[in-house]
Parts: sequence; structure tokens; C-alpha cells
Amino acid sequence: MPKQTYLEAGKIVGTHGVRGELRVQPWCDSPQVFASLKTLYLDQGSRPVKVQSRPHKNIVLVKMEGVDTVQDAAALRDQVLYLHRDDLKLEPGRYFIQDLIGLRVVDADEETEYGILTDVSSTGANDVYHMRTGDGEEILIPVIPQVVIGVDLDGGMVRIRPMPGLFDEDPRDVCRE
Repeated sequence: MPKQTYLEAGKIVGTHGVRGELRVQPWCDSPQVFASLKTLYLDQGSRPVKVQSRPHKNIVLVKMEGVDTVQDAAALRDQVLYLHRDDLKLEPGRYFIQDLIGLRVVDADEETEYGILTDVSSTGANDVYHMRTGDGEEILIPVIPQVVIGVDLDGGMVRIRPMPGLFDEDPRDVCRE
């Protein structure tokens, strides 16, 4: 699968103060990860801008080069900010969510294809993969070592070993008459 060069990093949700600072909702693992970036990109990666950022509660305050007034900052509200994938180094076994979306979810032992990975949620304890089956059903897969056996970005797949009950019918349906 070809990898995108520019990845969505966060969204400008408002202004802060009168000197053009931006309030950004980060889509990185943490506000600290986002704040470590020195260059961000507007317009899906086509326009680089130098930034200075600092975490503030669950958001990031960003001072963007060339944005010096509250009016300049307000004009950028709702813009998505992008990062260049080479600006963040991931530890082994960690992936950009945007690289995972669209991967086939395959049984690690039998090669049976279950569906397509459509989203990733963070629950605090572990991430959860959202998978859409061929008939449109959404299955939630806990990202724990016993279930997610491996990720093969080049092969376009996530290998899983389903735990008991993962694909069973809804237990609430069994109790109905």
C-alpha cells in the first residue's frame, strides 16, 4: 500500500489571546507529541508553516509564523493541520492510524479474511480496531497481544487470532424469545 506523505495531525478549533495564537485539537497520541513538531502543513500538505507549540490541558496552543492577529487566527478556524511523516519517528510496533485504515483483517492461522479495518479508537487501556465485515457489520477488536498477532503494512493486512466471543452473535439476542 502506498503511504501518504502528509498525515492529518489536528484541527484548528479556535483562537487564544490577541497575538494570533491558535487552539488546536491534536490528533496525535498526545498534545506533547503534537507540540514537538516545528513545521506543520496547511492545504493537505502543500503549504508548510513554521510553528511554536505548547500543550495546554487536552489541546495545543500554536503560534504560527505569519499569523500575528486574532483576525488572522480566526480566519484559519476549522482548518486541518498536517505533518510530514518523516517528522515523527515511531517506535517499532507503532503505526500511523492513517496507514492502518483500509488494511484487510485476516485470521493469523487460517488466512480467512474477516473484513477491512475502518477506524482506531483509544480506550485508555488499549486501542480498539474497528472492522467492517463484508455484510456491513462493525466488529470491535481489542489491540492486545493475544488478539492482534501482527501488522503487515506492505502486505496490506492485520493478522488476528480472535478471542472466544469476538464473532459470536450478540448475547442480548440469545436471551430474547
